[in-house]
Amino acid sequence: MISSSSMSLFGLLCGLIVLLMLPFPSRASDPDPLQDVCIADLNATISINGFPCKPASKVTSDDFFTDFSKDPTTFDVFKRAVTFGDVFGFPAVNTQGVSLFRLDLDVGGINPPHTHPRGTEAGIVTRGTLLVGIVTTNNTFFSKVLTPGKVFLIPRALVHFQLNVGNEPATFIPIFNTQNPGVSDSIGTIFDATPPVPNEVLTKSFRVGDDVINAIRAARAQSS
Repeated sequence: MISSSSMSLFGLLCGLIVLLMLPFPSRASDPDPLQDVCIADLNATISINGFPCKPASKVTSDDFFTDFSKDPTTFDVFKRAVTFGDVFGFPAVNTQGVSLFRLDLDVGGINPPHTHPRGTEAGIVTRGTLLVGIVTTNNTFFSKVLTPGKVFLIPRALVHFQLNVGNEPATFIPIFNTQNPGVSDSIGTIFDATPPVPNEVLTKSFRVGDDVINAIRAARAQSS
């Protein structure tokens, strides 16, 4: 469970992000909203800048709230569990230029190297010990081990990861300046593409043999 002190820090972070964005709306990743409320109608066809709004007569108080208090009961192959607070998991963020998530990493778990093409990420650790790493476009690696209450920032579209380096589960809350930051798995993009990227491209790019590429493909197929 997220402690009250951690939630206070989380609230402070949210407030700081809002204060930073209000004077400079052009810095937000999404267009400015044209109405007070636009709860996403997830059953409608998505438009260019989000989902159509649910009819105002069908908006309820519950639409403005979500629950990040529950610990996960299952993890994926990376020992990772995600609670979604983007437009698909929390429709109230539709057109609001913000989204948030809860990520839990079991002992030894990792959120593998990836990018968010549409958003800057700011996060706060609420439990455990987390190694956060960032790689810039000039191949410089920045990293730090964080404990509860510590905050990190991932510039838009840079490769980054989070690794649980502690002896207990770790939890962190990332917040984005867009309702749908998107995610590009740096490894999956290459090895899981359909149709497959030719082995010749991968062997020449990584300077390894076909056996290595085939072993990676096989390992990923078994874990999917």
